Amino acid sequence: MDSSLHAPARAGRRAQPRCAALVLASLAALALAGCQTGPVLDMSHVEAAQGSQENIASLSAVIARSPNEPEGYNMRGSAYGRAGRYQEALTDFNRVIQLNPGSYQAYANRALIYRYMNDNARSLADYSRALQINPNYDVALIGRGELYRLAGRTTEAFNDFQAAIQLDTTDPRAYYRRGLLYQQRSQHAYAIEDFAKAISLAPREPFAYNARGISYLALGDDENAGADFNTAIKLDKSNAEGWANQALLLEKQGDMKRAYRSYAEAVRLDPNHRIAKDGMDRTRSSAVRS
Repeated sequence: MDSSLHAPARAGRRAQPRCAALVLASLAALALAGCQTGPVLDMSHVEAAQGSQENIASLSAVIARSPNEPEGYNMRGSAYGRAGRYQEALTDFNRVIQLNPGSYQAYANRALIYRYMNDNARSLADYSRALQINPNYDVALIGRGELYRLAGRTTEAFNDFQAAIQLDTTDPRAYYRRGLLYQQRSQHAYAIEDFAKAISLAPREPFAYNARGISYLALGDDENAGADFNTAIKLDKSNAEGWANQALLLEKQGDMKRAYRSYAEAVRLDPNHRIAKDGMDRTRSSAVRS
């Protein structure tokens, strides 16, 4: 499917005012949805191979030789987490904390496992404990900030992301998620700056491109919005948000045929994508006629 946005809409196919209003309403809903979801916290500092059975066996051998050294348990716990073996990961992080109650890394690692297990109360408690031990631990600030953000505690979330950024974190999630909060407040210029920083730190991830495109679109900068949506799709053709975002822009420009195709691709990838399904309904008849 053609994902470029360089061709202008044909004369006579400009969106009607009511359609434009619907597109803007969808845009607002999509931005709010992005503020509630976004990429899930991950083991960003753990290599993918760490979760392999071979690596776990190797770490187990290290622990057998030095059963009272906490670092081996911490590393194996991370490996178990990477492999989705959450109960075993918790056992290892519990052992680290027993051996070294001041291990803020173990508290933050355990918090992440609780997050994966949807136990947000324990996750929040562990991130807060990690920060009591080390208030400058950016991993815990970003993790706790995300829990606050998803719970609608936006001021506390903003403060945690802000604190991590003031510590000169190189984790793109701090900028991306603070950008989402700026976007939620309709402070799109600040949001664009944060998304740009996130992109500079992780240029192969599509999320910040999608989010920045939404803010560009909200400011009426269709050209930059289109470039960002195109880039997001090129980086991850299986991401429904990118196709839905692109479709919103095409619909706004009056290119109903291509908008319908992009909405349809978003629905194919995510059959429950309400904004894309509504967009298909709006553009279907115009797409058939064109």
